Amino acid sequence: MSALLEVRDLRVRYGAVEAVHGISFGVESGEVTALIGANGAGKSSTLAAISGLVGATGRIRFAGRDISGAAPHEIVRAGIVQVPEGREILARMTVAENLLMGLRGRDRSRLESAYERFPILGERRALLAGSLSGGEQQMLAIARALLAEPRLLLLDEPSLGLAPLVVARVFETLSELKRQRVTMLLVEQNALRALRLADQAYVMDLGRLVMRGTGDALLRDEGVARTYLGVG
Repeated sequence: MSALLEVRDLRVRYGAVEAVHGISFGVESGEVTALIGANGAGKSSTLAAISGLVGATGRIRFAGRDISGAAPHEIVRAGIVQVPEGREILARMTVAENLLMGLRGRDRSRLESAYERFPILGERRALLAGSLSGGEQQMLAIARALLAEPRLLLLDEPSLGLAPLVVARVFETLSELKRQRVTMLLVEQNALRALRLADQAYVMDLGRLVMRGTGDALLRDEGVARTYLGVG
């Protein structure tokens, strides 16, 4: 059976600089796949290419359909939704108004499902999103993405800029989504958290995939531990 997402020979260029050098990987339905690596490894560029936010060459297939070169709105319509780095919530709108943006014209009664999943957002629904803490804003960004009913959720550095206790809360949320069989492709510099969550993981370095394995296997790898986990 083929993967839900199949990426083949993906290349991303910014002018004369090639940021992603012909990588290939897959994401299985119902699993969490992680991309880890240092800053500048090409992880976020890979997500941006899948979302149609940057130009790329190679082939991207989703649910058996070739979406290479598709526009971002077409990719969202196909079922891929991204939670961007930095969250990009609408700070001057309320929590409820931000969530309504995620519904994209769907039944407004579905807002209650977001409040059930993220009770803190229900308590703060009338507040301006910009008044929320960093962790609450990340919850809002994830909840908004889920309201679009994605078949694949892309997460770009969900722990970025958050305090350790807040990072733990965010990953508790992602663990719960994993238990609910939400398919996720996670880009994350916190390699320890990412590998603990991931079913499958890939290590990126300078635009190339240099290692793959289960999350558990990469956690036990001495080279990964030394380079990315600060062990040894």
